[in-house]
Amino acid sequence: MQSVIYRAIIVRDSCCILCFSTRNLCSSLGTRHFSHKEQCEEDVTRYMDILTAKIGKGSGEEETLHTLLNDQACDAIPLSRNLVHHLLQRYKDDWKSALGVFRWAGSRSSFKHSPESYDMMIDILGRMKVMEKLRDFLEEMREGGLVTMNTVAKVMRRFSGAGQWVDAVRTFDDLQTFGLEKNTESMNLLLDALCKEKFIEQARKLFLELKQHIAPNAHTFNIFIHGWCKVCRVDEAHWTIQEMKGYGCRPCVRSYSAIIRCYCQEGNFSRVYELLDEMQAQGCSPNVITYTTVMCALAKAGKFEEALEVAERMRSSGCRPDTLFCNSYIYTLGTAGRLDGANHVFKVEMPKAGVSPNTSTYSSMISIFCYHAQENRAFEVLKEMENLGNCKPDLQTYHPLIKSCFRTGKIDSLLNDILNDMINKHHLSLDLSTYTLLIHGLCRADRCKWAFSLFEEMIDQDIIPRYRTCHLLLDEVKQKNMYQAAEKIEGLMKKL
Repeated sequence: MQSVIYRAIIVRDSCCILCFSTRNLCSSLGTRHFSHKEQCEEDVTRYMDILTAKIGKGSGEEETLHTLLNDQACDAIPLSRNLVHHLLQRYKDDWKSALGVFRWAGSRSSFKHSPESYDMMIDILGRMKVMEKLRDFLEEMREGGLVTMNTVAKVMRRFSGAGQWVDAVRTFDDLQTFGLEKNTESMNLLLDALCKEKFIEQARKLFLELKQHIAPNAHTFNIFIHGWCKVCRVDEAHWTIQEMKGYGCRPCVRSYSAIIRCYCQEGNFSRVYELLDEMQAQGCSPNVITYTTVMCALAKAGKFEEALEVAERMRSSGCRPDTLFCNSYIYTLGTAGRLDGANHVFKVEMPKAGVSPNTSTYSSMISIFCYHAQENRAFEVLKEMENLGNCKPDLQTYHPLIKSCFRTGKIDSLLNDILNDMINKHHLSLDLSTYTLLIHGLCRADRCKWAFSLFEEMIDQDIIPRYRTCHLLLDEVKQKNMYQAAEKIEGLMKKL
């Protein structure tokens, strides 16, 4: 035991010395290990700030590389894979700067990129649809023997996303030049990339050719089931289940659930019930996601009693609820006017089942109480949420309360308090939906000066109001003879 402790102390102290000598992160050898990690994170943030200040906005690839290579402050920064990862993440929407940073880091003799960094660059280039650069980068990776199956998956998905499905297929055809195999896994990656981008017909033709040489598995057919459902061709999806069985593959709950979701979107609930029965007969019991999908679809269609029967069906099947199911169940009960039932699920059934509420749970309770003009109970839920501290309110939590202020006319007495809590207590930044809700409500309540001040606040924060909001506010300020305000709104509307 003593020798183990002694070795641990040596390792710990060695780490301290290494940190001290290379990055000056430790002030003494007695500093605890977790403080090193915190200090490292602080340094990463500091180095990020230095580098991003040097790079600036809108810099080109060569300009970024030249700037970083010829700056002493940048040259003195000790590179780590963690720092490079954070930099690429920061510039994920600016491929030129990202590529410049990548080249700069790769030029340092003391640093070697991780495979993840290469894949991140592939993803950035593909997402920004600079496909020629992606091809060049992929060739560079091929020459260095750096292409993995993960790389290929990203490349095929990005080509498909750019509408260049032929290039996705060509990437698959070139697998052997990357040192990779054509097998079931790689075939599935290609089919998945095509199906997710709705090239389902092309994927099907390829499969008919490839299946002669590569054996499909259950995942292959699930890819097609989801693909057919994505393009709303549910009959083909259902037929794929039969084909799946013909290959000796057993359909799973995901196979059936995808088709059920599609039928729910069509409002074809008779087929939904048939599939639920078929699942049970096949020994493939629906899971909580399946039941949640059906219950939500029925509630959305106004079939509340049927939706609640689905909840009972799930309970009798022995399937355990989760938070998302409970949230949907609460919403369904509340919308159906069964407030006590919703409150019972929230207060009794969820704790009994060991299901933890989240922000959406509290928001649902607040919403249904406000919907039924029981604002006091809604505020009690909000207070409970704040006191427990398990979940923090978000903007959606407050929307029903804001609507209640306008409905009850408690604008001066309550709305200010709500906004103060949102901004100062919970540090929430108002978004387009919240500003729109406030401005429309204030206009209807004859508080157009307040509404216009929020309008100006939006503009200052580069949040562009909707045209309808501008039109409504313009009518109000004109009635109040607020000519300067009207001129400003009209100027923005011309730009819109």
